[in-house]
Amino acid sequence: MRITQGTPYPLGATWDGKGVNFAIFSEHATGVTLCLFENENEEEKKESARIQMTERTNQVWHLYLPDARPGLLYGYRVYGPYDPSAGHRFNPDKILLDPYAKVIGRDMVWDEFISFAPLGMVVDTAFSWGNDRPPKTPWHKTILYETHVKGLTFGHRDIPKALRGTYAGLVSEPILTHLKELGITAVELMPVHHSVDEYHLQKKGLTNYWGYNSLAFFAPNRRYGSGKMDILSEFKMMVVSLHAAGIEVILDVVYNHTCEGDHLGPTLSLRGIDNRAYYRLQPDDLAKYVDYTGCGNTLNMCHPRVLQLIMDSLRYWITEMHIDGFRFDLASALARELHAVDRLGAFFDIIQQDPIISQVKLIAEPWDLGEGGYQVGNFPVLWTEWNGKYRDTIRHFWHPDKDSRQEAAFSEVLKRLSGSRDLYDKDGRHPHASINFITCHDGFTLRDLVSYNEKRNEANQEDNKDGSNYNVSWNCGIEGETDDPVILSLREKQKRNLMVTLLISQGVPMLLGGDEIGKTQKGNNNPYVQDNEISWYDWDLNENQANFLRFTKQAIGLLRRNAACGSNPVFCRRNFLQDKDIRWLLPSEQERVLGICLFGDVIDEADEWGHPMTGETMLILLNAEDKAIDFVLPKLSEETRWILVLDTVVYPTLDQIVLGAAVFSLAERSVVIFRLGSVMK
Repeated sequence: MRITQGTPYPLGATWDGKGVNFAIFSEHATGVTLCLFENENEEEKKESARIQMTERTNQVWHLYLPDARPGLLYGYRVYGPYDPSAGHRFNPDKILLDPYAKVIGRDMVWDEFISFAPLGMVVDTAFSWGNDRPPKTPWHKTILYETHVKGLTFGHRDIPKALRGTYAGLVSEPILTHLKELGITAVELMPVHHSVDEYHLQKKGLTNYWGYNSLAFFAPNRRYGSGKMDILSEFKMMVVSLHAAGIEVILDVVYNHTCEGDHLGPTLSLRGIDNRAYYRLQPDDLAKYVDYTGCGNTLNMCHPRVLQLIMDSLRYWITEMHIDGFRFDLASALARELHAVDRLGAFFDIIQQDPIISQVKLIAEPWDLGEGGYQVGNFPVLWTEWNGKYRDTIRHFWHPDKDSRQEAAFSEVLKRLSGSRDLYDKDGRHPHASINFITCHDGFTLRDLVSYNEKRNEANQEDNKDGSNYNVSWNCGIEGETDDPVILSLREKQKRNLMVTLLISQGVPMLLGGDEIGKTQKGNNNPYVQDNEISWYDWDLNENQANFLRFTKQAIGLLRRNAACGSNPVFCRRNFLQDKDIRWLLPSEQERVLGICLFGDVIDEADEWGHPMTGETMLILLNAEDKAIDFVLPKLSEETRWILVLDTVVYPTLDQIVLGAAVFSLAERSVVIFRLGSVMK
């Protein structure tokens, strides 16, 4: 086999049309061997060739194989000291995965030890994108839908069986139709980077279903491939189809840790390539890891090559895979330099100046498990954040107990409904910096939020000790599933109340996929290991589920989407509300009842074509009390009247005319919405 010296850039295995360049960084290694495998046979344990890499430039080992072609399987053996006390864990007996592998050619297989190491595959990334164009939906018009590739599609009978649970299944006709009819503008996919299952889970017959256990930051997860085409083409076809439907693709990415775990975990890639460079080690015990993630390790964001790895990965998914944005898991861990979370850290600086990454949607999960990790409101310009304070406040507002009354004080509720200005305006950000959500993958579904007071995680086989005990949920009188019609009616109303509250709030609404069809996890608020009916969507809807789906579509259409202009400008504001834009109606500070009048004729904003934005004046009344409240509707002029367009008690809502200054009886635990109309003469 012919061998030439190659180049240190780009890192990874790169097919240039004539041969393949191999380049891998290791600062402390004393030698690197490239190991080649001839085929994908899972039973083939021995490599067909070992090639010593003699060229080293700027700590990058490299060579070029003129005769290599796409499809070639490869890994590395890396030489150096095995001295955990000094932070080194080199072991040339182990095959290591290239951190820049674009496709996984062979999965890792566990038995008592690792029987097969993961292998990379040389690929040709060429793809005909045709007329693919990113939708570039403005933030203020965005509606996010958090979902799981397999969970969304595996239980849908109208999807061909071979495509269920796959990238191709996600863009099958039934799913695309559902997302478009719902009004979704962006799907936020739970991790699709290739990940592995922990050994202790496999021994229990479980898998890491969620995928927050990344192995390869460039490779799409093989488990979601249909086998109908190569994995890269299938993923790219998914993106093309979503874009054609006007839907952006946002990836949930896990750059804070890897699947190699703590000091007792497996050596699969970074640990064996250069443990001391890639991971944060405890200063007083270099054999162990700093763990801000709860997953055993934390990547070393102080090292320039680690930053390069992450930035190269992000650029690859944008430029080669046409991804529209990212949600960064435990993003606070990425901002830690010496110890504290630093909003001026290198990670943010690099993204801020990068001409590619800075132009896509960036979403932070603004916390980690370390000291000072809760950073809601503290991320810099360009970033939006999962607003945990919004979630907690709105849950408390609709919760009946006395503690929730204190947690959902009027001042706090008003802040969250109006875009969390206290969190995001101080550095010039806008309402869209607040990603508003009631539920997400991490916790109860919406149905379970109104059905369970306590988590039910026994199926995870951790003695119900996993998952949060702080859920601010209310079962409406009976714990768990019931056929009591009174309880079921109240639960459905509470779901409608929570959904409408989300949609009327300034900021970007995020729906947890499946909430719109009444998905239940049977009270499990941490089903990360449940690759079964607990996690999969059940598309066989009963009457209540079908009604709630219709209600959700109606509410999104009324409050967030508009056939004429694509959004309702009263609820989809670019800027924070001014005094002239809104009137708060607070009949009693002793009761959780409030009204919001949003004026549509005084919006000092222009659309993307420079035209002044106007909308309908809307009146929203919310009553979280267990009794009806009389509301005097504001009388704005003699020529106008209020028209009831949505009522969470009566569904479907028929337009009802109510004159200004009239007394309206607002039912217990309900939301109503009026629009301002003219008096008929």
